[in-house]
Formats: sequence, C-alpha cells, structure tokens
Amino acid sequence: MNRTRLDPLGFRAEDAADAAEARGAPNGLDRWLVRQITTRLGDSPVRLALWDDPDLPAREGAVRLRILDRQALWQLLVNPDLHFGDLYSAGRIEVRGELRVLLQEAYRYTTDNTTIGSLLRRARRLAPDLSESKRNIHHHYDLGNDFYTLWLDRQALQYTCAYYADPAMTIEQAQQAKMHHVCRKLRLKPGETVVEAGSGWGGFALFMAENYGVKVRTFNISREQVAYAREWSARRGLTDRVEFVEDDYRNLAGTYDAFVSIGMLEHVGVGNYDDLGKLMGRAIGANGRGLVHSIGRDVTAQLNAWIDKRIFPGAQPPTIREMMDLFEPNGLSVLDLENIRLHYAKTLEQWLERYEENIDKVAAMFDETFVRAWRLYLVGSIAAFLTGKLQLFQALFAKSGANNVPWTRAHVYEPRG
Repeated sequence: MNRTRLDPLGFRAEDAADAAEARGAPNGLDRWLVRQITTRLGDSPVRLALWDDPDLPAREGAVRLRILDRQALWQLLVNPDLHFGDLYSAGRIEVRGELRVLLQEAYRYTTDNTTIGSLLRRARRLAPDLSESKRNIHHHYDLGNDFYTLWLDRQALQYTCAYYADPAMTIEQAQQAKMHHVCRKLRLKPGETVVEAGSGWGGFALFMAENYGVKVRTFNISREQVAYAREWSARRGLTDRVEFVEDDYRNLAGTYDAFVSIGMLEHVGVGNYDDLGKLMGRAIGANGRGLVHSIGRDVTAQLNAWIDKRIFPGAQPPTIREMMDLFEPNGLSVLDLENIRLHYAKTLEQWLERYEENIDKVAAMFDETFVRAWRLYLVGSIAAFLTGKLQLFQALFAKSGANNVPWTRAHVYEPRG
C-alpha cells in the first residue's frame, strides 16, 4: 500500500473499526429517523436498514442502503453530500443492489447547494490562484500514471469525454472520434500552429501533429503528466512538432492559428474567465479560431461536496451563461455550441468497466478504501450525466467580425480524404 498517495485523500481505515465498537444497538430515535426518511422517499426503489437488521439482498430493481453505526446515520442526516462518500469508502455503509440506481435517486431527491458547506465553498472557488491550481492538479492527476493507464483508452490516454459517432464503438475508437471531431471543427491544416491549454498526458497534441500536420505548443502544470508526454513524444519522433511546456496556461504567449482547451475550464474558476478570454483572444489574433471543451451545468452550482473534498478539489463546471464571460467581454464570437452530455455517460461506463476489471491492481497500488472511493466517483459521475446534473459543452469561437468562418457544418461530418 502506498500511504503517501493515500494521505491526500484523507481516509483513515481505523474509523470504521472505531465506529463499529462504539455503535451499540439502535435505539428508538434511530429507528424513528429511518422511518421519516423512508416516508419521504415515497415510491423510490431505495430503502434503508440499520446495523442490527439482517443483511439481505435487495429485491430486483431496488437498492438497500445498510447503515452500520449510529454516527454514520447522523452524518448522513447532517450532510449527505459530503459524508456519504467517506462512509461508503470506509465500509460504514453498504449498498445492496445497483450503486448507480442509488446515486441517480440521490440526485432526484436533492437540490444543488443545499448545505452550508457548499455556500462557504462558493466564494473560495470563484478564482483559484496559481498556487491553489497547482495543489488541486497535484491532488488528482499526480496519483500516478500507472493508475490511469489501467482504465483509460490505450491509444491516447484521454481523460475527457469521448465521442460515439457509432454507439457500438470501443473506448479507443470513441476517443479517436472525439479528437477528429474537435480537429474538424477547428479546420486544422498542415503547417498551422496550435496552442493547447491543459495537455493531459499529451495524447491529443500528438494526435493533432500526426493526423493533421500541425505544430503544437501545449501547457500543463502536472509534472507527472508532462514527463510522460515528453517520453511518449520522443518515442514517436514528434519532438520537433510538439512542445510540452510545464507551466500554467496564464503564462501562454504568442499568436497561433488555433487555440484549444479540452477538459481544463472546469479547473479555472469563473472569476478567472475574463482573463482567460483575453488570453484566448491574443492567442488566435485576428484570423484564428479556438475551441473550449468543458464539463458544465444547466444552472449554477458547485460540484458534489465529497468529490470536491476527496477527489477533484477546486473543480467548478460552468453554465453556458458563465462560459460567455470568456467571449462577450473580449471581442470573441461563438460560432458553434454543442452539448454531448450522454457521450460522457457512456465514456464513464466504459472507464468503470475497465476499472472493475483491474480492481486487484488498484487495490495493490492503494487499498480497499481507495478502490471504493474511486468506484463511487465513477458511478456517481455516470449518474450525474444521465440525470442532467452535469453537461458537456464544446464551444467553437473566433474573433468578432471574422469572415473566414465555415459556411455550413459539413466539414465536421464529412470523411477526411
């Protein structure tokens, strides 16, 4: 077990044992609280059980949530958004039936920003500075390349939404289709220059260079990802066409034919959108174009409190209205806006399938608490996209008044010659 990697997640394996020792038998108040919750659930397939109830399987199509100690019961009542994740990860609540059904029901019965904690987080997450951004990225992306390579696609290591032009596609095929989809929207041509804000493991930058003949300069503050990308680029003989810069996007300079950002906007903070928009406008000059691909929302809200604390600190998916702060104040015109929400749900389903196939390897890298935490994160994300709590936006833009723009969308869907 790699304890140094687990500590940032804040889990203590001994919490479950301590709670079990102190729980005692359920009392009248415990049972009354469960009855009140059950009444409010109405026709929901979710039912609650206490620690002295028989550990029975759920009936078909239903979910049985078994709470294993009194402290866990009270924590769920006080702040379910925050505490459910820790309790599930620590094994202090057990789910009998499909976890995804439970989480979809949770989204159905809760509204956004209902806890005091979410209101307090709002001010802190509006505009993270460079040091906070680095801490947040390290917490999530520097868990180790070996971990992510277990369950992401094996061709380009894309940790963003794929594009299922055909629902029968594998994750590899769908990620390749996503990258083609973006490149076609940008109308990339051989010899052009592209700047990318947030490169991940470098798969998209290498794809653009290999398949569209462009030169790419790409920025990332994750040290592990940049090191991986540079090694990958060298093995493929692309070091003269792709430059991986270990630096924050805010230090981007120069003018390029195209700007692209895939899956970074969620980490920028809405308070930084105007500055990012100014940067994008400078980067594309008078005749360039750009695309931003981002998780989003229909209404302003924070990410789930537990995911914000344990998995993805600082993430803030924007609404379309909030995204307009990139464009409207900075002389940029939105040319096309597409929402591919259900494609992300399918992407996550295929990631989860591979994650479960490699569960023994994940447990060997970390521990069982980590295994449950990341299962919950992936399943919860599927539920969020299926219920519409999260969206996936692709916004294509150019300078206001630019006339070198596509006449139709045919170029996005025509096969490449």
